[in-house]
Amino acid sequence: MDLEEAFRTVGEFGPYQKRAVAVLLLVQVYMACQSMLIVLIGAAPEERVEEVLQVAEFPEENDSIVTEWLLVKHQAYKVSLAGSLFFAGLLVGNVVFGPLSDRIGRRPVYLTGLFMEVLFGYVTAFAPSYEVFAVSRLLVGVMNGGIGLVCFVLTQEYVGKSYWAMTGTLTSMTFAVGIALFGALGYLIRPWRSLATAANSSGVLFLLLSVTLPESPRWLYSQGRTQRAEEVLRYMALRNGHAAADLQLRHVRPGNHGNGGGAGVLQLVLHPVLRLRTAVLMYVWYACSLLYYGLTLGAGVASGSPYRNIAMYGLVELPAYPLCMYFINKHWAGRRKSMAVFLCLAGAACLCTMFIPEDRGSVLSVTSLSLLGKLMVSAAFNIAYVYTSELYPTVIRNAGLGVCSMSCRVGGILAPFVPSMRSLHSSLPFMVFFLSGVSAGCVGLLLPETLLRPAAETLEELGGSAHGRVLESKPLLYQDHHK
Repeated sequence: MDLEEAFRTVGEFGPYQKRAVAVLLLVQVYMACQSMLIVLIGAAPEERVEEVLQVAEFPEENDSIVTEWLLVKHQAYKVSLAGSLFFAGLLVGNVVFGPLSDRIGRRPVYLTGLFMEVLFGYVTAFAPSYEVFAVSRLLVGVMNGGIGLVCFVLTQEYVGKSYWAMTGTLTSMTFAVGIALFGALGYLIRPWRSLATAANSSGVLFLLLSVTLPESPRWLYSQGRTQRAEEVLRYMALRNGHAAADLQLRHVRPGNHGNGGGAGVLQLVLHPVLRLRTAVLMYVWYACSLLYYGLTLGAGVASGSPYRNIAMYGLVELPAYPLCMYFINKHWAGRRKSMAVFLCLAGAACLCTMFIPEDRGSVLSVTSLSLLGKLMVSAAFNIAYVYTSELYPTVIRNAGLGVCSMSCRVGGILAPFVPSMRSLHSSLPFMVFFLSGVSAGCVGLLLPETLLRPAAETLEELGGSAHGRVLESKPLLYQDHHK
């Protein structure tokens, strides 16, 4: 039997897979805490300067890296720098861990990365100087980006294909819940070193739970290790309460599911259709990341309690996922229009903040519009993940997603500096978000619609040139039926 038939025998999403996916989802909470850490531990309280001594004094109740290492005035950039180093680490982690997990396996790379992230997380909490702190944030970012990629792949590869959309969406939703929980944790634990220690310690528990996870049977099968894949599948079947003693996979040679011999990152540049699609998608992913992380990281400097703001910026994402899943499956909306509209609405919400006076008691305020922008860009980001995988042929899909992910991380690297533009003009960050969102939405309309169209398997199915749009794709399935 083939692999999908084997999963139907084992149980596509049985009790064992539910427990395994639950562990991987819990890791998303830990990763969200690490991503948001700088927002609270890098908070800059109001300072009082003693004129005679020219020394900055801070209220005793405020404790952060700003107060400990006096990151004010010409040293204030170091807070944003630490945030950008984390996102630079995410970029490196995506580039390194993806191919590494394809080569040596998902499980060893995932467990090693999670162990190292917990280790470097404690270095962050006990850093004796800013320099050690900054380096530790870079290294935590490398591990966070790496295990995030492998963790997402494992949630897909442990289950049957019909459950991929659900597990992928649950991953994004749990990350959002993690952001909200971090806001609550920050409210309860104020000293920054204690907060960093508490946020990191959950990783120890999740690491211990992860040790019990098996290797991906899909990866084992793709490597030609059919017997080992059968053993993992039989174990899953046993834990699911199914009898699968006679389960036997069709033997394949290693590499049969590779990149098609010639297809690789180079084809993204050389192929005329893929070159244009990739350029558009890279900008869309960059803009999504800039808005998503820029608005989230700006929660700490928005008016009101930073802890409440962070929690709201996490919880506001939750309605985005069912919302986008509804629209992308409607023939009058689809992937292309839905993504473009959500991006434009995110930019428009940010533009409106420039005309609203800051009024904490008003329903229509800068904070509420920022939250609306976060809701819209979260929906657009989720669509981008689904849409991108459908736009690339199977033989080059991993390469396309990898390049888009790298572009996404560039937006993340720049995001921590955008909220700090408030020092130049209060509306400047929102103008950046507005221009990024609307331009990405308009550019995204150049892409072809993929709803009800069969996915391309080879480069030949795309055609050799891109006449008209970037765009042209296979006919609609329902049109094919009526021919």
